[in-house]
Amino acid sequence: MPTSAFDPLRIGPLTLRNRFIKSATNEGMARGGVPSKALVNHHRSMAAGGVGMTTVAYCAVSADGRTFVDQVQLKPETLPHLRALTDAVHREGAAACAQITHGGAFTFLPELSTRYPFSASGGFNAVGAISGRFLRTAMREPDMETITQQFVDGARSARAAGFDAVEIHMGHGYLLSQFLSPAYNKRRDAYGGDATARARYPAQVLRRVLDAVGGEMAVTCKIGVSEGCKRGGTAEDAAAIARVLEREGAHLLVLSGGMNVEAPWAIFGSRMPREAAEVAENPVVRFASRLMRLVEPKIEFRPLYLREHSLKLRAAVLMPLAYLGGAKSLQGVEQVMADGFDAVVMGRALIHDPALVSKFASGAVTESGCTACNRCVVSMYTAAGTHCVINAAPDVVMNTIPAGAA
Repeated sequence: MPTSAFDPLRIGPLTLRNRFIKSATNEGMARGGVPSKALVNHHRSMAAGGVGMTTVAYCAVSADGRTFVDQVQLKPETLPHLRALTDAVHREGAAACAQITHGGAFTFLPELSTRYPFSASGGFNAVGAISGRFLRTAMREPDMETITQQFVDGARSARAAGFDAVEIHMGHGYLLSQFLSPAYNKRRDAYGGDATARARYPAQVLRRVLDAVGGEMAVTCKIGVSEGCKRGGTAEDAAAIARVLEREGAHLLVLSGGMNVEAPWAIFGSRMPREAAEVAENPVVRFASRLMRLVEPKIEFRPLYLREHSLKLRAAVLMPLAYLGGAKSLQGVEQVMADGFDAVVMGRALIHDPALVSKFASGAVTESGCTACNRCVVSMYTAAGTHCVINAAPDVVMNTIPAGAA
């Protein structure tokens, strides 16, 4: 009998009540890096709505690892606020996952501890050109060791804050994906070359995190099944990378696609609307969004838009895989499970309706009302944080109150 998405799922030491996972979608709910009550409510609503696990996006493992100043950094000062979030999620019966991340050359911070941001290779930094950081520095092995330890410390901090899992972000153009990507990684040492060699450093990070916390919490990785840009990684590259991560012992791979700057449309499977760029309060983001409109292809959203690429990974490994990309109907979820994926990861559909999983289970609805307009993507940069513009506007005040405040 085929596995149902409503069946429990075991990943490492963690068992989820079902196979629906809320994806890490940057929330914009940590002004000055402090998690807010809005962030707590956002994830509590996902848990109350029936997901098996909800993922808090972009928990930076160091100050330099942030992309923007308004992102959570895993450090002692933020842990009480994150504990308020995980406690709220647990009260609703779901698990909580922290996406642990380092941005590398993809950073718009006003200050760094190094002259140029780290990346797999040095030279011109096309991403940084948006904010005036035209160069990037190739990491040396001591740098790799330092940042590996930051991932380990970040995972331990997530555990101390009550998280049940960590998702090591290896996609979308952040530091670890800069090692995986042939567009970024031009190294001629043991950390460059074919896809298997490019995966060496991310796999080392995974191994160390597993050694540190893998017996206590699930350790997952987010990778791209296709980078969607010229000279970017392909599905065949991703399959080779998945085999490396499987050998290293990852408990689950979350399959995504695209790159934040080079191919954001490949992440979302559709274009950004012209008006969406104008609501961004951050001038760098607004400028970058306008540039993207000039180069992005004219594509229309289609359900399960990453299925063809993801199936190549399903054929390549035996380990648990979570499908992400346009699963917004019960029929789509059933197709994903029939394809042999172990979980389905949803973003915009749950932002539109956090109770969607419960409604699927009861038969109240069979398809999300999300239109894939992508206005929620840019709403991250507004005072309210990420929200569906079709629905009533959220309470902006909640995004100004620290999560752990009485």
